[in-house]
Amino acid sequence: MPETKGSANQLDSKYRKILLAAKRSKQIQNGARPRVHLPNSKSTRVALAEIDRGLINFEITND
Repeated sequence: MPETKGSANQLDSKYRKILLAAKRSKQIQNGARPRVHLPNSKSTRVALAEIDRGLINFEITND
């Protein structure tokens, strides 16, 4: 399978969305600046909001 690049609105499954949200949530927990402001929200909810708004780009590799 070749590498695929895209934005969140091009996700092919809900499972890939969850994996992407988990990685982004971990980045936020480790100090990355959130791209949306949701008061009193956990990093997972912020990550999902970023994905839903198309603010997260990703690359699918064969790893």
